Amino acid sequence: MNIELVKSKLHNVSVTEANLNYVGSITIDEDLMDAANIIENEKVQVVNNNNGERIETYVIKGERGSGVICLNGAAARKVAVGDVVIIITYCSMPVEEAKEFKPTFVFPDTATNMLV
Repeated sequence: MNIELVKSKLHNVSVTEANLNYVGSITIDEDLMDAANIIENEKVQVVNNNNGERIETYVIKGERGSGVICLNGAAARKVAVGDVVIIITYCSMPVEEAKEFKPTFVFPDTATNMLV
């Protein structure tokens, strides 16, 4: 039997852009993606600390070192620039393996989205 658990988390990053006229997804600075072990096209859950919204979407690479966190398409209606969000990835694995698994939690500077 497999269970789902948290694989990684970007905790308290600020939304820098909201682009309604894009096909969809969330754009994340590639440095943040690397730090949190997130890959392009991976499914993520985005939790908005400001308004309680929770959405699922997929990741596209943002410019490395830019601090970009941009919700695209319909998801742009669920955030405002400056909102603080948590971005969570999940994985599935056997229970015994899950007992030993250690997720990656990243806590960037919320004001700049830069790694500290």
